[in-house]
Amino acid sequence: MKSIYLVLDMQNDLVHPDGASGKGPLGEQVRSREIIARTAAAIARARAKGIPVAYVRVAFSDDHREANPHSQVFGPIAKNGILKKNAWGGAVHDELAAQVQDWDIVKHRVSPFYATHLEVLLRREGIERIYCSGVSTQAVVQATVRDAHDRDFDVVVLEDCCASPSAQEHENSMASIARFCTPVSASDAFV
Repeated sequence: MKSIYLVLDMQNDLVHPDGASGKGPLGEQVRSREIIARTAAAIARARAKGIPVAYVRVAFSDDHREANPHSQVFGPIAKNGILKKNAWGGAVHDELAAQVQDWDIVKHRVSPFYATHLEVLLRREGIERIYCSGVSTQAVVQATVRDAHDRDFDVVVLEDCCASPSAQEHENSMASIARFCTPVSASDAFV
């Protein structure tokens, strides 16, 4: 079964200790769960198995014109000026750096399928299985799993490469999507 690994929203503003969210509860969970190191190892394993890697980034123009100012999620992002597409905060964490052949999927909403070219690329490449992980579990991971499932992809979540602002939120999120995907540890993925 042809597969891809989607690395979801692992951007400096969200996961780096100096990032806007990296300084708060989400960043604490990313560090305590060793998400960066685990994700870097998972990327290396995927590449070693010949599985392509795609980076999904939630990012906006400098003026945040794509962000809904009335959204509970995107309004504060625009107000605080974070996750700019071409700025440090919107870039993928350096330890997870993309290679030239990797995909860069920029999205302006929670789901990586909404108004992006992700599905077109997946279909063109004959992808049937999506491995995914990232932050946060209750947002992009859940949205990816549900949308991919409904598009008839087999979905595998690397549970120990995901985090939410609290351990409880992460656990609740994984429990709610378990029927739509196969949760595994990163060491058991890409077999």
